[in-house]
Amino acid sequence: MNPERVVVLKFGGSSLSSTESIDKVVSIIKNRVQQGFNVVAVVSARGKTTEILLEDARKYAPEGNPREFDMLLTTGERASAAIVAMALSSQGIQSISLTGSQAGIITDDKHTNARIVEVRPHRVIEALNEGNVVVLGGFQGVSFKKEVTTLGRGGSDTTAVAIAASLEAEKCEIFSDVDGVYSVDPAIIPGAKLLEEVSYQEMQELSEAGAKVLHSRAVEFAKSKGIEIHCKNTFDPKKVGTIIKGFENAAPRKIGVAYERNVILVHTYENNSNELATIESVLKFCDNNNVSVKQVSFHQGYKGSMVGSFIFSKKENYSCENFIENLKEKFTSNIEIFEDLSAVSIVGDGITDRQEVLLNSIDTLKNNSIKVFAFHTSSFRISMLVKSENLDKSVKLMHSCLG
Repeated sequence: MNPERVVVLKFGGSSLSSTESIDKVVSIIKNRVQQGFNVVAVVSARGKTTEILLEDARKYAPEGNPREFDMLLTTGERASAAIVAMALSSQGIQSISLTGSQAGIITDDKHTNARIVEVRPHRVIEALNEGNVVVLGGFQGVSFKKEVTTLGRGGSDTTAVAIAASLEAEKCEIFSDVDGVYSVDPAIIPGAKLLEEVSYQEMQELSEAGAKVLHSRAVEFAKSKGIEIHCKNTFDPKKVGTIIKGFENAAPRKIGVAYERNVILVHTYENNSNELATIESVLKFCDNNNVSVKQVSFHQGYKGSMVGSFIFSKKENYSCENFIENLKEKFTSNIEIFEDLSAVSIVGDGITDRQEVLLNSIDTLKNNSIKVFAFHTSSFRISMLVKSENLDKSVKLMHSCLG
């Protein structure tokens, strides 16, 4: 197997939702085979399969059962892999489907949000050398304890980049139902600009801020291994799409606006008389309940008390409603919880080099009667929390600030 002739393709759920869309996927794979490539196709669960499975799971485990959630949710990707492999075989293309564990995706033991620690692609290489297209179920792996694990929402992207790195492929192509990465969600602003090139850091910030095209861990992995990611449209694959790679911008730039619906903001108040409410104890409570936290900050407040805050995403945590109630019950008056919030972010290299970008963003929302509940900055991102009912309007306003 020649690494220069290996290509890894990833197809999202919308690319597999119908017989017609699967035919498109088969056509793309067949084209790469005819070009002389060894192909690994990583697939997500079809359409809304994961949401349907989660809905069933919550009926019987409203407070969560992470191990069994993983056992259940991985069936969606396995089904997709088997169907695509059979579709390829019906077209005379030799193929084999593999699960994450069969492909050697080794993770830590964090159920529902595991991280890949090693890839042992021996069986993938063997199958490629035998002339197969390998169709790999994404989003899943196996821990050192031999437990089935999942990689969190959007984890199939990470599977694709990780397997590309292990096979020393130069690039990884991510297919979805859009042409690539846009300056903002075209569903909110139809005239959004398609971005031809995005740096790893810019894309990682867009992804962490809620952009749906690519998972942030996949970008992190690609950056560490130097793998180019090409985002393309399954239904119009000849379009160039967006290339994500390493480069430095000559000057600061604002490239896009991203958003995330339904986030929870929690404030903790710690004083000497109540050790229960230490920030550490709240975070440990989150960890013990398998809840991943997005952002954490703390500072000394009024009369020496410590004030902490953290944010977590409803979408990324499967049993949010019950967790919130348990959090209130355990920490009572020492915490304050803000629900029905969403995050809107402006992303770009060096975006906080000039303070007026932040001030203009806050003023723009304020002048349009939109309250900002919190904001967070990094060298690549300005994020603000607003009421979910104001999110679409906020996205449009922030996009107007890009200039």
